[in-house]
Amino acid sequence: MEEQLISTLVELLNIPSPTGRADAAITYVEKRLKDLPYSLIRTRKGGLLVEIPGKDEETIRFITAHVDTLGAMVKQIKESGRLRITAIGGVTWHSLDGEGCTIETRSGRCFRGTILATHSSPHVYTDARTQQRTEENMEVRLDARVRDADEVLRLGISVGDFVFFDPRVEVTKTGFVKSRHLDDKASAAVLIELIRRIAEEGWVPPVTTHIFFSNYEEVGHGGNAVISEKVREYLAVDMGAIGEGQESDEFSVSICAKDSSGPYHFGLLQKLVHLAEQHGIRYRVDIYPRYSSDASAALQAGHDLIWGLIGPGVDASHAYERTHREALVHTYRLLYHYLQTPSL
Repeated sequence: MEEQLISTLVELLNIPSPTGRADAAITYVEKRLKDLPYSLIRTRKGGLLVEIPGKDEETIRFITAHVDTLGAMVKQIKESGRLRITAIGGVTWHSLDGEGCTIETRSGRCFRGTILATHSSPHVYTDARTQQRTEENMEVRLDARVRDADEVLRLGISVGDFVFFDPRVEVTKTGFVKSRHLDDKASAAVLIELIRRIAEEGWVPPVTTHIFFSNYEEVGHGGNAVISEKVREYLAVDMGAIGEGQESDEFSVSICAKDSSGPYHFGLLQKLVHLAEQHGIRYRVDIYPRYSSDASAALQAGHDLIWGLIGPGVDASHAYERTHREALVHTYRLLYHYLQTPSL
């Protein structure tokens, strides 16, 4: 299971899927699950809903992870032939200085480039080391022989084209996975392999289970539009943020007690902690003051739910991220046991 989980994650990470252009990642998930005896439904927004019938068909448990990632779009073609870009999601521009990227035109042509600060060279600019890395001060240097805006336009590049950040995926011998976009492809890979295991083992969950791969989480409305009135429990599977003042680590499943939207459901939190302790699953309970999830978005949209949030610990979230295979396995194991329990 573990090696297949890592393989799935690497494949998913290498598929460009910024919010608004996540269709290739959704198609990948669909292909990985189409041979299973479950209903797969593409929503109008482009997400994928997997329906697993349960013993209780009048109650639904809803699990979600998202495959959309941070990215950018072309905002302006400068007279210099460079591109001004605008962020998709909570981009940290300083972490992108010097990173490779791909620009996809509306006709499907792709061009390579590099994201740079406008004053990059200390041999030219006195403020090269101190210039703030903000959206206004960042640009894409195209790997094409262009000298002005007209030459860029003749390539077919235009305002509104998507910019994909290079993920730079690396799996180390020590068990770490380093890449952009572990948020939240790490969780999506866990759910793909979990669904496949349920089908292979042939067991029926106590309640009908909907597993949704959302594609607009990074802009705040990913998994709140396909929630049946029968849904009682809603569990978002997303990364646990690591840093100073946080309890999460790269080797555990994180269980969120509170984020910027407020406390999560106490009863579900207690249940998840009990399951982790019962089955020897390494976990951390944490609070994320600058974070929100598809679960909190569902509550804010007015749904009456029992809601929770878990996920593998991820370091340097929204930058060049890192987790460990142990965090993926512990997240997988907690979900596996959780799905075999009755609803609260």
